[in-house]
Amino acid sequence: MTREELHQKVLTLPKEPGVYIMKNKQDQVIYVGKAKVLKNRVSQYFQNEAKHTPKTRKMVENIYNFDIIVCSSEFEALVLENQMIKKYQPKYNILLKDDKGYPFLRISTDEPYPTFQVVGKPKADAARYLGPYAGRGAAMQAIDTVNRALGLRDCHRSLPRDIGKRRPCLNAQMGLCCAPCAGKVSQQEYAQRVAQAIRVLEGDYEALAAQLERDMLQAAEQERFEQAAQLRDRMRAIQRAGQHQMVVASGFSDMDILAFVQGETKGCLVVLHYIAGNLYDKEYTMLDGTAEQDGAELLGDYLKQYYAMRGVVPGLVLISHPIEELDAVSEFLRSIAGKKVTLSVPQRGRRRELMDLARKNAREEIVRSETTGQRRQKSLELFGSMMGLPQTPTTFEAYDISNLAGTNTVGSMIVFENGQPKRSRYRRFRIESVADGQDDYKAMEEMLTRRLQRWKDGDEKFSPLPSVFMIDGGLGHVRIAKGVLERFGCETPVFGMVKDDHHRTRGLVAPDGREFSIATTPAVFALVGRMQEEVHRFAITYQRTLRQSQAVRSQLDQIPGIGEKRRTALLQTFKSLKCVREATIEELEAAVPHTAAQAVYDYFHSKQEEQT
Repeated sequence: MTREELHQKVLTLPKEPGVYIMKNKQDQVIYVGKAKVLKNRVSQYFQNEAKHTPKTRKMVENIYNFDIIVCSSEFEALVLENQMIKKYQPKYNILLKDDKGYPFLRISTDEPYPTFQVVGKPKADAARYLGPYAGRGAAMQAIDTVNRALGLRDCHRSLPRDIGKRRPCLNAQMGLCCAPCAGKVSQQEYAQRVAQAIRVLEGDYEALAAQLERDMLQAAEQERFEQAAQLRDRMRAIQRAGQHQMVVASGFSDMDILAFVQGETKGCLVVLHYIAGNLYDKEYTMLDGTAEQDGAELLGDYLKQYYAMRGVVPGLVLISHPIEELDAVSEFLRSIAGKKVTLSVPQRGRRRELMDLARKNAREEIVRSETTGQRRQKSLELFGSMMGLPQTPTTFEAYDISNLAGTNTVGSMIVFENGQPKRSRYRRFRIESVADGQDDYKAMEEMLTRRLQRWKDGDEKFSPLPSVFMIDGGLGHVRIAKGVLERFGCETPVFGMVKDDHHRTRGLVAPDGREFSIATTPAVFALVGRMQEEVHRFAITYQRTLRQSQAVRSQLDQIPGIGEKRRTALLQTFKSLKCVREATIEELEAAVPHTAAQAVYDYFHSKQEEQT
């Protein structure tokens, strides 16, 4: 379908909640989204495309057709969206890999001497399930920790049938198992140990340790010293196990914190899990082609997929960006958790500090995943994508005009190659057409005309042409530049670097008036900002140099007997006006005749005497 046909199809959409399915020319599903109002949401993709983020723009470019499914409620649409993302695995949706897995611990409640097992998902049976954990390794480590602390068995013997039939295993001989297979512990006592293990795994080890300490003191007071010693050893083992569990467990968090952070070229979604107020686990996902303004949408999509796959949701989830579908997502998470789930964006206090920590973790992952070369290349790719260029640009030439109250008008040209300044190719221009006034448009026209004429004449210092011309100015400056390029038959793209009221980079403007916001794309924003600052610095430096040189010439010209030739000789010998002022007559005679040297000496020293 053509773009016009897509626009017409959008106009026919209902103002109802539902799911929209974007497809490419090969009829492949490339994106699935949910909408509270289908017509409003889908139409946003085909309006003002210049303001889309690179990720959205790339997706829109590949849309050939779309389908919709109308739902009875926003919640129903949300559930359907999640199911279709799992089914089609669309290219432009956030895709979480199911094969990572979040295993659970299972312990039977109807066996006399149960053991902990690692399972993929809970079942609708009478067993107790704990989790989920970050992986099978973490789940096995949790089992090993509580088994050793409380002397639980990990064998496959069938008890009580096999009690006393075989010798106890090596764990029992080493004191790591209470040996129910040898009848050394009653079923009631073993059940008590299992209950304590569950409390440790659920993060309640401090209360359990305190209870054991009280029992230990009571046994000591009653002079049951052997029992007191056993309780002491178990209390210490539980304290160690509980502290270790806080590190390796990954499923019983009282709170999760989800944050999105955009780096120069990549974004990162990080999840921090907390239990009893302590951080014990982190997960993160790196994303390419994202922008800061994608944060809320990305976070909303991630929330739904992450917890649907995980299967367990804590009662409190803190998020870094406010999401539009807050109520629907909260209801969706409640349907997974089977209890109320609070979604919140912290603004102050301890929760805000924890969110800042999550953002810091995300930034660290971004830094580790990006090299300097990758950041530069990605910034060029993003620039080309945002500006709709057919190829990734490699070289930029940026231009600026500088003057002081209409005098000493100069122009500067700087060059960036592969995202880095190429100072050997910088050029400066003294503007002649506006020597006695201020006309930035005319000055820009003169500078570009001279630059392109040198290129046309075959001057190697001005060849080859860049991938992009960048003009420090608005639409008027860009159109002047475009006119000069057309006169020389040059089709190189040209953009203006526009500043806001505070003289900060706001965006880019094309000759046809389209303005591109770059503030939410850090990589492009940083690249353009560096070029704008560098070309302005180069122009100002040249303008000041000319002004200082004129001041020196003006002062020397006031001395009788000093003309252009002798003035040049003095400056070549002494390099600065200060050195001329401080020179003796003998030193001045090295540059000019005696009479002229005496005149220079008398001029400066008579001025010093007048000032004193």
